[in-house]
This record gives sequence, C-alpha cells and structure tokens, in this order.
Amino acid sequence: MSLEFSSSGETPGFECVIGALDDEVCREIIAVLEEPMTVEDIAEATDRPLSTTYRKLDCLTDAGLAEEAVGVREGRHRKSRYVANLDGISIVLDDDNELRVDIERSTEFGIWSELQREF
Repeated sequence: MSLEFSSSGETPGFECVIGALDDEVCREIIAVLEEPMTVEDIAEATDRPLSTTYRKLDCLTDAGLAEEAVGVREGRHRKSRYVANLDGISIVLDDDNELRVDIERSTEFGIWSELQREF
C-alpha cells in the first residue's frame, strides 16, 4: 500500500501533517483558531507558554494547517496573527488500495494572507 498526499496549493509532507495532527498542543491550537489571533492570544487561550506556542505554530504552518498573516499594526509594531486555514481533513483508502490524505482549504480568511503582501 502506498501513501499519497493531495491538496490544493503547496503540498507539505505526509509525515509533517500526521505529526502535527498527532500532537495534543497542535490540536488545541487548531481548536481555538476560529478567527485570526496573535501568538499571545493563542498562548492565553490554550494556557501554554509563549515558547511552546511559537514552536507548535511553526509545526502547524509547516504542515499547511495554519497560516501566518503579518501586517496588523499595534502601535509602532506589526503583529502577526495566525488562522487555521482548513475546513476538513480526510484519510481515505482509494480503489487502488492507496492511502490518501486530502486537506480541504478554507477561503474564509483569505484576506488575512493578502494583508501580508499589502503592508
């Protein structure tokens, strides 16, 4: 049986996606990312240290399960905000007995990724 990863856009490694989904803290972060949030807000919502939150957000963005938008100003500094950019994930066994992972991408917060290019 072979593994195939398919999604729209960039294709992160299968192991990267499964590793992020297997991590309890990553799942907690995905659960709170209903709207764009700063790292500080995410850390507070999940009751995790900032250092852990940054590491897990790196894992989620590498896996294509969250997206960073830079450019929102707070005072003189730009603040990054993160958003979960998926509607669903399916792992299926197709007709050729190949295991496939599909990520359904969300377009609801597409404007947040565009902000990074505009600022």
